[in-house]
Amino acid sequence: MKIQKALITAAGQSQRTLPLQTLVDRDGSPKTALAIIIEEALTAGIDEIGIVVHPGDQAAYAGAAGRHARRLHFIEQAEPRGYAHAVGCGREFIGRNPFLLLVGDHVYVSREKRCCARQLVEIAEAHQCVVSAVQATHESKLPYFGAIGGLLVSGQTGLFEVMDVLEKPTPTEAEQRLIVPGLRAGNYLCFFGMHVLTPTVFDLLAEMLARDHHAGLPLSAALARLAKRERYLAHEIRGRRYDIGAKYGLLTAQLALGLDGADRDEVLTGLVDLLAARGR
Repeated sequence: MKIQKALITAAGQSQRTLPLQTLVDRDGSPKTALAIIIEEALTAGIDEIGIVVHPGDQAAYAGAAGRHARRLHFIEQAEPRGYAHAVGCGREFIGRNPFLLLVGDHVYVSREKRCCARQLVEIAEAHQCVVSAVQATHESKLPYFGAIGGLLVSGQTGLFEVMDVLEKPTPTEAEQRLIVPGLRAGNYLCFFGMHVLTPTVFDLLAEMLARDHHAGLPLSAALARLAKRERYLAHEIRGRRYDIGAKYGLLTAQLALGLDGADRDEVLTGLVDLLAARGR
């Protein structure tokens, strides 16, 4: 199981412009969020990248990708039917290959030398199965994420056998179905914004979308069914996800990149000066 293809979804009405935003990356150079996400995939060993876009957005995305544009295969989502449908649009590009799935409105910062996507890909290749990246998340954030319930894999740290998946569960639902031994009270394993999936997910999505034509179907429903068909693991990534579409999300992502980069001291000095000025 060698992961050589990636799919990035970026066609959502509220998501389309977010990957085009410019940030200063860890090396101090200005880049679009899209370029940063593409480099995350390339650093994980990906060779080919498909990107699901709204019709007519190809030129803007090619420009935002810069020197990486030649690596992109554009896939149009002709109907605005939500995230699950967007993933399903990548079926022809992915073929019968396992693949890395990323979202176009998240930036990732690793707490170790390996990037977040590399951590996930290595786990998937080692265990030869589907793996979702997860992050321990307080229950107050449950309305924003899908979440999993499962058991710690014996002899492993931060690796869980997925037993259940719910999309944006209520705290009551999470307490009943998504308890994971070892997590602090009130915390759950929520999706990180990246998965390694097998082509089986396209079969499940096709069945689901054929039965239900309304917009906004979540991927989580297909992942819940996938857990019943194949081995499905969740890996607690050593890093953080930053949703640039959230309130102050772009600002928070920029600070995270700056504090992780070559100009950390300059960024810290600027923050101290700003706080001192506010206190006068």
